Amino acid sequence: MPFLRKLVRRKTSLFAFVFLCIVAFAALLGPVVTPGDIDSQNLGARLKPPGWTDSDGTLHPLGTDQLGRDVLARLVAGSRLSLSVGLAAVFGGGLLGLAAGVIAGYFGGKTDVIIMRLSDIQLAFPFLLIALALVSILGPSLANVIIVLSITSWINYARVVRGDVLSVRNREFVEASRSSGATSLRIMVRHVIPNILSPFLVVASFQVAALIIAESSLSFLGLGVPVGTPTWGGMLSDGREYLTDAWWVALFPGVAIMLTALSFNLIGDGIRDALDPSLNQSAGPSKRSSVFARWRKGGSVRASRQTLTKVQ
Repeated sequence: MPFLRKLVRRKTSLFAFVFLCIVAFAALLGPVVTPGDIDSQNLGARLKPPGWTDSDGTLHPLGTDQLGRDVLARLVAGSRLSLSVGLAAVFGGGLLGLAAGVIAGYFGGKTDVIIMRLSDIQLAFPFLLIALALVSILGPSLANVIIVLSITSWINYARVVRGDVLSVRNREFVEASRSSGATSLRIMVRHVIPNILSPFLVVASFQVAALIIAESSLSFLGLGVPVGTPTWGGMLSDGREYLTDAWWVALFPGVAIMLTALSFNLIGDGIRDALDPSLNQSAGPSKRSSVFARWRKGGSVRASRQTLTKVQ
């Protein structure tokens, strides 16, 4: 596919794609990669450094935490939760924002004013404050975290989608469909939404990274999933008390969060560049332009020589 070829042609996007594939495979094959109970505690093996081998001959590549649990096993288990929360929240918030943006941009008028004023009211409050309030009311659970993140992230999609719908709703193919008697719902589904999916996908790719960080922040504060469930934010919170003595407990979850968020951002950059017509010019015209420039330069030199010869 041309789109995928353009996307993987960028080295940064290719690196991000490979890293995310590794994280996804680790999340899917977690029990196979790290067999055993990830919650089993061994206080005699607490805070062992990376590369430590216990008496049974089991290697702990990333060491153990304050309760003697294997850091790598919990890191792999946390990747499943972080990716599932990020993708599910993007799906929920994206559907809500897409519907709100399309309705506001297509109908305009009071409908547009009401939806945009609601988004302005929500933007007036800090994201983390709203998330903390909702999680405190609903209680810490995986489903509640997804609901909270979906509710607090729909604005980013709605504003981008609304702006694109305003430019699409008056085009010729929309007017032709409207004059043929098609309903507003059919026009939005068949003609409007397919033409605004490109910026929507770019925003969604960036939002995955933002929501993974948001989930880690809630888990870091103890308001994410229930205590004891391995999450990157929870592991980072547990390791902050041992930064001087056992740096690996907090370092590896922090690096996992950073690289995953960075990879999704790089993928978003690649999608944006691949879908931007102004950046998709082939090498042919540029080469022809350079050849034409050299031809003009050579022609001007020859003309100057001919003029000099006539003068002499």
